[in-house]
Amino acid sequence: MKDTVVFSGSAHRALAADICSHLGVELSDADITRFSNDCLQVQLQANCRQRDVYIVQPLVPPTQEALMEMLLMLDAARGASAAQITAVIPHYAYARSDKKDASRISIGGRLVADMLVAAGADRVLTMTLHAPQVHGFFSVPVDHLTALGVLADHFRGQDLTDAVVVSPDFGNAKTANQFARLLGLPVAAGSKRRLGDDTVVIDQIVGDVHGKRAIILDDEIATGGSIVELLHKLEEEGCSAAAVATTHGLFVGKAVERLRGNRMVREVVTTDTVPQPSGWPELTVLSVAGLFAEAMRRIHGGESVSSLFDGVDPMHASPRPAKV
Repeated sequence: MKDTVVFSGSAHRALAADICSHLGVELSDADITRFSNDCLQVQLQANCRQRDVYIVQPLVPPTQEALMEMLLMLDAARGASAAQITAVIPHYAYARSDKKDASRISIGGRLVADMLVAAGADRVLTMTLHAPQVHGFFSVPVDHLTALGVLADHFRGQDLTDAVVVSPDFGNAKTANQFARLLGLPVAAGSKRRLGDDTVVIDQIVGDVHGKRAIILDDEIATGGSIVELLHKLEEEGCSAAAVATTHGLFVGKAVERLRGNRMVREVVTTDTVPQPSGWPELTVLSVAGLFAEAMRRIHGGESVSSLFDGVDPMHASPRPAKV
């Protein structure tokens, strides 16, 4: 793409390089250094003047460092007279902080959105926000991609006889229903209560899972606590086995140990929005680099991004009919 420059922070350079490979452009260098007082400094190593600049950086652990790198890179691009600056954030971690559900807490999702715009972002490109309303926190255009089509294509190649899509909670049930329609499967959901950051209780399963194989769909898996609790409940309800699918496979803490060692789990599928954990060769990682590259190409050319998902999102086109 002419007059396009792509930079990456240190969070996930491999994804940025794959995106650039799809676009047919070079990944430009950015020099990120640290002063003796622990402050970061960023210097972009390519000309940005009157160019379309894309900065690729998922907000992954160490999340605050990833965020600060992104803010500094946005500011550097703005200072270098870029024509348009797009913050490409495959995983927007602060989307989990989307509401004031206790006294005297901050709404981090909105605060970080304000910070990105203040630093110089003219638009944001992201994927599978934890809470859709976070889209509205931004005062600049947001292109919100979905990995449902990529995940659905993976499972379409399997025998889905007696399979059921299961959401860990009612909050994700709408997305799970959309995924189930793409696969022509029934859907079920867990009734979940969160007691802490990594402690949940699932009281019951709404929907028929007895004698079926579950495809558990969640937008993000961090410690895996919700998934393990759901697996226990599914086994109690007579579910025979499960595959686990997620867009953002963070797998922090004991998540890898929990999921690899669970007798119910037959497969774990994720995408490369975040770096793959080490020591888990059985993990299936699907690439979304092509989706991001095509979205960036369309943004640059002033074309529709939402039409990428015709036939994927039932809001835009009819999916495969569900089984009765």
